Amino acid sequence: MPVPTNHSKPIRTSAKESALNQIQQWIIDGTLHPGEKLNDTELAKALGISRTPVRESLQLLEMQGFVKMYPGKATQVTEVEKESITDLLPPLAALQALAAELAIPYLTNEIIASLESINERFAKAVRSENYFSALKIDEEFHQLIVETANNPYILAPISFLQTHVRRLFFHNSVVLTEASIDEHDQIITFLINKNAIKASSMMRENWLRAIDEFHSLKDK
Repeated sequence: MPVPTNHSKPIRTSAKESALNQIQQWIIDGTLHPGEKLNDTELAKALGISRTPVRESLQLLEMQGFVKMYPGKATQVTEVEKESITDLLPPLAALQALAAELAIPYLTNEIIASLESINERFAKAVRSENYFSALKIDEEFHQLIVETANNPYILAPISFLQTHVRRLFFHNSVVLTEASIDEHDQIITFLINKNAIKASSMMRENWLRAIDEFHSLKDK
């Protein structure tokens, strides 16, 4: 099992958190391939930690759906089900729509300015076809709204669903287009106008449109 050694190790995190974050990232970006068997000894050596936090992180990754553990046999990276986008995006869209609605009372001029600046960077990345950068900037845009909503009960589920969106992106199931640029602008406008219904509706549409685009590309 080839494991990279030239990665940056997170600081100020526990060994389990470090292992969880790094192994999850390797699975998301395809460094660890779907179906690949994972060796906890090799992972521990690559991460510079003991096997115990690696095993603990693998158990958490199984709960998240990134690995499958077969006791006494093997631990494998789960396969990528591209069609899962149709199950993944509706709940994420609903939570993101709720975040847009809840964020309105906490908006400041600084937050609005940040959203506008982020969307400008997003537009440049999309138009230059730097889609990986665009994905990260898109996450930044939505994350700022989620954090502004100031509701801890939606942070964890959104973060969990977002990791699976990221994995599908690396396996070409998620497509970023110029339509998102305009939708982001509209979301900002509705937030400024404190129109919770329209902000929520546009946020939901922004996420669900990816399902139609996925099926459109698949049918070509």
